[in-house]
Amino acid sequence: MSYTPRHAKPSLSKRRLGVVAGAAALTTTLFGGPDAHAQDAGLDGFIAQVNATFQDAAQRHDASAREGAWGLRAAMYQQADGLATVNPALPAQAKAAVDQAVEAAFPGLIAQRTAPEPAAQAAPAAEAAPAEQAAPAFDYGPCPRDAKACIDIDGRRSWLQNDGQVYHQAAAIGPGRAGYETPRGTFYVNRKVKDEISYEFNNAPMPYATYFTNNGIAFHEGDPSILSHGCIRMYRADAQRYFDDLQVGDKVFVY
Repeated sequence: MSYTPRHAKPSLSKRRLGVVAGAAALTTTLFGGPDAHAQDAGLDGFIAQVNATFQDAAQRHDASAREGAWGLRAAMYQQADGLATVNPALPAQAKAAVDQAVEAAFPGLIAQRTAPEPAAQAAPAAEAAPAEQAAPAFDYGPCPRDAKACIDIDGRRSWLQNDGQVYHQAAAIGPGRAGYETPRGTFYVNRKVKDEISYEFNNAPMPYATYFTNNGIAFHEGDPSILSHGCIRMYRADAQRYFDDLQVGDKVFVY
């Protein structure tokens, strides 16, 4: 029986094999049966597998771990596409879960790898530069100027604004599912609880909860690819921004 000192670091080849093994394990999870992810419970299992895989990769704390994580993300994206045979909505939900796990384990990796290439040098003065197209105007819908937070349920988007000017838009939101629809109308922030849990739904965590109705509807951290029981789920960075910026009494408009 061989002995490896506890302080010894795994070789680069072993670390890369670990990434491949993680992808293989994920393949088994995704395609273990024709109905493996037809329901939320199956998708939750997939998300747990993804989180565990990236958390394990993050323990290596070196450049090769980030490189391997990016390759693993690409493999998971390909496997997520296969879920369309079970339910056409699952690939997008699965990819959102993968990106959330990557961001948690390797902060900034996605932004680093998807940043646009540096702009080319300007053309000589003698050549006329092509006219730039104006950016499309932001769609505020019916949200009033005095609202601090706006929620577009059908468009699956939300933003913060000052005097009718948007200054922060959530990357994605998960509003209420059928039978638990997020109420529409004008509301006001009434309380905030940083480390909230839901006693109604098996003590489910609700970090950075910012309540804006009197019956428990709030912005809070959660997977926005999965519809909620009425709250507005969003990624951690967005939930924290809403928690910090919104104060009791601020208007929230939902349409």
